[in-house]
Amino acid sequence: MKALNQLNNLERGKLLHQLFPNEMPALVDFVQGMCEAVNENLDLNRAKWNNGLFSFDFWLSLAGDVHAVTEKYGPKLHKNSNLFADQLFDGYLACFTIHCIVTYTAVRQHENSKFVKAVDLLFNP
Repeated sequence: MKALNQLNNLERGKLLHQLFPNEMPALVDFVQGMCEAVNENLDLNRAKWNNGLFSFDFWLSLAGDVHAVTEKYGPKLHKNSNLFADQLFDGYLACFTIHCIVTYTAVRQHENSKFVKAVDLLFNP
């Protein structure tokens, strides 16, 4: 196994899924909800946007692409760690997915504290 600092996003996503398969249905639902939230109140969201790394339109595009993945594969993402990682952690999609996962553990109280710690370990700098 690689050292943690040598794992790429695909490997981190797959590892999270393999370690916590029971957390995946709720997590995927949350990611899908985040995709929908980006598309609500577009004018307000665009006006509030202050991320210098990505334009709002690019972020909106990522949200649309991630939403399409969750719609297309649905429950298959819950069960298959390779599919989960390949579809949600490839390229720039990983930026949006990781943002959603970190937000998921920050805004919700989780019974599984190990899951929260794993997300922090894998995805927070």
